[in-house]
Amino acid sequence: MAAPLGGMGAPHRPVLLKETLTYLVPERGGLFVDCTVGLGGHSEAILNSSPDTRLLGLDLDPAALEYARQRLAPFGTRFRAVQANFRKIDSVLREAGESDVAGVLVDLGVSSLQFDSPERGFSFRFDAPLDMRMDPTSGPTAADLLQQLPEAEIARIIFEFGEERHSRRIARRIVERREQGQPVKTTAELAELVRAAVGGGRKRQQQIHPATRTFQALRIAVNSELEGLREFVETAVDLLAPEGRFAAISFHSLEDRIVKRELRRLSGHCECPPRLPVCSCGARNVVEILTRRPVAPSDREVDENPRARSAKLRAARKF
Repeated sequence: MAAPLGGMGAPHRPVLLKETLTYLVPERGGLFVDCTVGLGGHSEAILNSSPDTRLLGLDLDPAALEYARQRLAPFGTRFRAVQANFRKIDSVLREAGESDVAGVLVDLGVSSLQFDSPERGFSFRFDAPLDMRMDPTSGPTAADLLQQLPEAEIARIIFEFGEERHSRRIARRIVERREQGQPVKTTAELAELVRAAVGGGRKRQQQIHPATRTFQALRIAVNSELEGLREFVETAVDLLAPEGRFAAISFHSLEDRIVKRELRRLSGHCECPPRLPVCSCGARNVVEILTRRPVAPSDREVDENPRARSAKLRAARKF
């Protein structure tokens, strides 16, 4: 086991671990791809399932990838780590000279390392620069977006990605601050601005922090998390060998909806209007959906790991 990294006091607890292994069936052996290896919890369990199992781990975050390398070093050449976005799975496999994939896993959540590292700016629990980049060396930060984007675009991001009904009010406050020469630069500033904009009613406070949806929306925008997700699901399925398994863990409705619709399309469910003479949605009957409804964590898991509370698992088997 790797030593704690980046201030973490304990190893990451993988969400829905038992259920994920049940659907991936890694004891079959072969090559598995963990598209968001994070701190290596799921990958470690997959590799432990059989000496004939190999795993290719992808992650955009160099700090998380280094932790995974340390954690999974005992598996030797059975584990290989690559810094890459999960959407690049096809090119990564091609460059690695790999094919006949037995299973693909993608965990679309933010890792504990990112949430628990104040300097990464993912959480309003710490006062830190408003960053939120999975890859801290590339692209604009959340603060950059709030400084550069028009008010209407900020409102759209918060509404669409955070499903926050007070999005226009929040965007107006953000723009007012920067017009006054005081742009939002830290997590604490944004959290307080959102609290003031939406109010902190007793009922709302008991459920979630008022800034939760806004922080989620900005994180999705900064990292383009929804962009290309549908195409990724199809690509991952196409890379599977016959009887290969695909599993996706999502943490909010937008991701889950995309995964659900794409798996339905790949199971032969046509999404075209009823009267359309020819199918134009590209429905293909190439997988069997193994989860008629998304698998949610048990009450016990949520009690032991509150971050699992919104997780949903969907899985499919390729014919």
